[in-house]
Amino acid sequence: MQYLVSVIDDRTASATDDELAAIDGFNERIQADGSWVFAGGLAAPSSATVIDNRDGAAVFTDGPFVESKEYLAGFWVLEAPDLDVALRLAAEGSRACHRRVEVRPFL
Repeated sequence: MQYLVSVIDDRTASATDDELAAIDGFNERIQADGSWVFAGGLAAPSSATVIDNRDGAAVFTDGPFVESKEYLAGFWVLEAPDLDVALRLAAEGSRACHRRVEVRPFL
């Protein structure tokens, strides 16, 4: 089963050198144990473009989908046999990046 682990932050590119090293170490470990599917950091919400094409005429709006103090700063997509393993891995990722994370299973 695959899980999305969302990294929550209130600043852009805020990781320290120590945090970046810890994230690299965590990434290497989960790649080695087969839990890694994909991961990435995201640019600031101000760089986002929201597109609404529900009515057949695409409307492009600069900026984030919602105004919020906290936002999705990065993510991991993990492969885990069950939610307990995904939560354990997410806890390790939270410690590595020194941020709160949210875990959600893919449908």
